[in-house]
Amino acid sequence: MAEILGSDVRKVVVACEAGMGSSVLLVTQLRDRLKGTEVVVEHSPVSQIPADVDVIVTHQGLEATARGNAPGKVVVTFNMFLGDPAFDRVVEAIKEGKTLEG
Repeated sequence: MAEILGSDVRKVVVACEAGMGSSVLLVTQLRDRLKGTEVVVEHSPVSQIPADVDVIVTHQGLEATARGNAPGKVVVTFNMFLGDPAFDRVVEAIKEGKTLEG
């Protein structure tokens, strides 16, 4: 399991399958919650995760694919697109400079 200090996070990618519906909404929510930080939040298909990503947020069902396509990166998984505590954990770690594992 990889880890990173929240203060070192510069790019978060929400990785999903080919579709962009719910995950794009999640990108917007994370961007809003991370306003005032220097963190960039983007969307990407799980098969095309950019190399410069620091943290990958993806649905639990895509975890193995995300880890395979971005070895050594922090992968935070969620179950629900709205209100999942995983999102709070990511935002808190970034804003407070805490360690984020995944």
